[in-house]
Amino acid sequence: MADITPEDVAKYGFYRPEMYSSSLASTVDPPMDRHVFLCHKNYSSWPPRVEDSDSDPLPKLLSSALKARKIDIKVKTRLTICEADAKVDLLDGDVLIFPELIKYRGLKDSDVDAFVDDVLVNGKPWASGVGEALTTGFAFVCAHASRDKRCGVCGPALIEKFNEEIQSKGMQKQVLVSACSHIGGHKYAGNVIIFSTNLEGKVVGDWYGYVTPNDVAELLEASFERGEILDHLWRGRMGLLNDAVEGNGEIPGKTKRHKKTQERPVENGNQEIKENVCSCCQGANGVSCCRDGTLTTNGDVEDVKPKETSEAQGKKACVPSPAWMGKWDQSDLLIAAAVVGAVATVAMAYSFYRRSG
Repeated sequence: MADITPEDVAKYGFYRPEMYSSSLASTVDPPMDRHVFLCHKNYSSWPPRVEDSDSDPLPKLLSSALKARKIDIKVKTRLTICEADAKVDLLDGDVLIFPELIKYRGLKDSDVDAFVDDVLVNGKPWASGVGEALTTGFAFVCAHASRDKRCGVCGPALIEKFNEEIQSKGMQKQVLVSACSHIGGHKYAGNVIIFSTNLEGKVVGDWYGYVTPNDVAELLEASFERGEILDHLWRGRMGLLNDAVEGNGEIPGKTKRHKKTQERPVENGNQEIKENVCSCCQGANGVSCCRDGTLTTNGDVEDVKPKETSEAQGKKACVPSPAWMGKWDQSDLLIAAAVVGAVATVAMAYSFYRRSG
């Protein structure tokens, strides 16, 4: 973090103007059912395209093998590079596989094809290595500075905060934190992936965006103590298609926590921004199906204004819209409203006519 200047922090950090400006839900692209992490060097040494660099042959070889065997690999698999760090027992060439919670040691260039064939294509143990069970959860933080400056500024600060909170909460045996390479969505930095076990005992990988140091303690508690997610920062989940969130807003296999406010990191103790977030649907910065707004062609909501209720003083109400409403554009709704109004007018006039007759 020594190379990060105050100007970088202002332009690329947690106070940048684009923070909280986009909806986060369903931004895991492409969806995957299995996530493979290759431990490789220090994150500060990674080139922008670490999986496609001739100077780093192992990541490129593994990435190329996955692409070449894509048709044969029945489980949708994604590759990400993570930092090798002896302090957390992650060494160069180690491979972590989720949700299987398996670690294979010391993958070498010459092993790649056989490893992919054994483990990822045929679902067998690697003939040249012994799989070790992972006994902790993981928090992977994108800190790929050479790929995008926003991740380069936000990532190290988040890693430092995660380690600080893990230490203070005595969670060293519950979760490890590691830097990882680009995972998509630079504009959502800080980007975090948390692998934990949900209330049903299933391993889940939840993606978060716009994470700040202020969110870290609650993310740890929600993921590893309460079995919840923080829905206002939630981007999606491994194994959950972007359009598969249930109509009632519940996420299969994990309890949602309906956080009511969204705060921008406080600067100099006097800067605070709160946005209302309702619980009927997903969305960052309070953008959801519960708000007044104009749908654009790409599904974003503009000029979002919370609805006031006559019963709650100063409180916001959330009334979920039927699923089919999202398929109508504004003109269709106006026409439908006009037709209903006309029918009602004719009915009332006929009623008066019958009474007068």
